[in-house]
This record gives sequence, C-alpha cells and structure tokens, in this order.
Amino acid sequence: MTPGAWLELIASGLITGGVYALVALGLNLQYGLMRILNIAHGEFLMVGAFITWMASTQFGLSPLAMIPIAFALLMAVGLAVHRLVFRRLTRTSPNLDVFEARGLMVSFGLMFLVQNFAQMLWGGDLRGYDFLTEPVHIGSAQFAANKLLLLALALAFSAALIVGLNKTLYGKGVRALMQSPTGAQLVGIDTERLHPLMFGVGLGLSGVAGCLLSMTYTISPSMGEPYTVTALIVITLGGFGSMSGALVGGLALGVIEAVGMHFTSPSLKALLSYGIFIAVLLWRPNGLFTRK
Repeated sequence: MTPGAWLELIASGLITGGVYALVALGLNLQYGLMRILNIAHGEFLMVGAFITWMASTQFGLSPLAMIPIAFALLMAVGLAVHRLVFRRLTRTSPNLDVFEARGLMVSFGLMFLVQNFAQMLWGGDLRGYDFLTEPVHIGSAQFAANKLLLLALALAFSAALIVGLNKTLYGKGVRALMQSPTGAQLVGIDTERLHPLMFGVGLGLSGVAGCLLSMTYTISPSMGEPYTVTALIVITLGGFGSMSGALVGGLALGVIEAVGMHFTSPSLKALLSYGIFIAVLLWRPNGLFTRK
C-alpha cells in the first residue's frame, strides 16, 4: 500500500472511532456516575440524526446549526426521562444491585419504545441528504469534507467534556461521585442536581453524534442499537468511568476495525469487535487505560 492509501485507511478508522468515542462518553457518564446502563442510548442518537435530517430537508436548516439544537433537545429529553423513570427507580430500589437490574430492564423497554415511535413517525426507509460531499486532498490522499468535519467536531466535543470534568466545579463534583458516592455526599455534593443533569448531558451527546452521522451516512430507525453495543465495547476497552479511556478506546477500535476489514473482509467487522471485547475482558477486565 502507498503512504496515501495508509493515510486514507487510518483516517477512515479515526472518523468512525470519533463517533464511537462520542457515543461511549455519554453512556460512560451515565453508568460511571449513576450506574444506569442505558441500552436505549443509541436510539436517542437515531432521534438526533432524524431531527437533523428533517430540519435540513424540510426546513433548509444547516446541519451545523442543528448541532446545538440537537444537544439541547436531547438533553431536555434526558432530564425528563431521568425525572419520570430513573429517579423513581432510585427511590424504590432497596440497593444498588436491584437498581442496576431494574434500570437495565427499563432501558430495554425505552429502546423498543423509541425505535418503534421513530419508525411510526418517519417510516422504515433509509434517509439521507447531501452536505459538504466535495473531496478534500491531503497529499496523495482524498477525503470527503463532511467526514473530516465529523472527525473534528467529534474530537472537539469529546475534549470539551473531558476538560469540563477535570477543570470545572461541576466536573469535579461528578468525578468525586464516580470515585466515592458516599464520600461525595458527605462533603455536600448535591446528587439530586448532578444526576439528572449528567444524564441529560449524556443523551445530549448522543444527539450530537446522531447529528454528525446524518451529515455523512444514510440513517434509519434501526441504526441506534449497533452504536449502543459498540459503545459498550469501547467502555470496556477504556474502563468503566474513564472518560479519557473511552476517547482513546473509541479511536483505537475504529482504526482496528478499518485495518482489519481492509486486510480481511468487511463482513468480519462484528467478529473483530467482539473478539477484542472478549480478549480485553479476559486480559484486563478493568479496561486497558485504568490503573490496577
């Protein structure tokens, strides 16, 4: 392979991995802070993709203008879902194990509810629109402009979340709750405020990921579930609760899939992902980027 071909291959993996990381960060935030393994997370990515498609094709709005709108709408949905569902589960569950099990079952229900609602509203056909499809040349390599933009924005949002968790007062409170929920509450950190806020931010990030995906790929009501599964693999790679690990894990998985499919077959994508998933669980069950 020529250097240009290698550059295109690695960049293709990073573009896919950037989306993986953005989805995994939102899910990791919810599970690491609240122990909510939200299996419906990818369905809200799908909703973000469809509202962007609808705004672009029917109202002529730029997908870039839809990014903050998608984030705000999905964050509002997240706040409502947490208030109506998970806050009640928190109060009625006798212990954390029961809460995790009940939350998992509820999120399964949410997944099918949102997916079927989307299919009823938008139909089951593939949808798409053209946005920045002209090629960009970098040396001898060639890329679609919308895919380079997707990578840049996915990395920007991921970095913003990680910096926010490390530098802001709210972020430090979130990290404290992840490390020691009891200790954090003893020093006065308000879980009643942080839990719904961070659940909303997690769904907001899924909406942004869906918005970015709609710029480059066709979308459908069934597109969310594979991204949820991939996000779980990424979180396993990086370590539950590790935000920087989720970012690195997402990018790494994207590159591994791209290289693996190039030298084997695109049909083996799932085999590569699940093989990595099982190997990491057996070798480093706490994740590749967490300290022992």
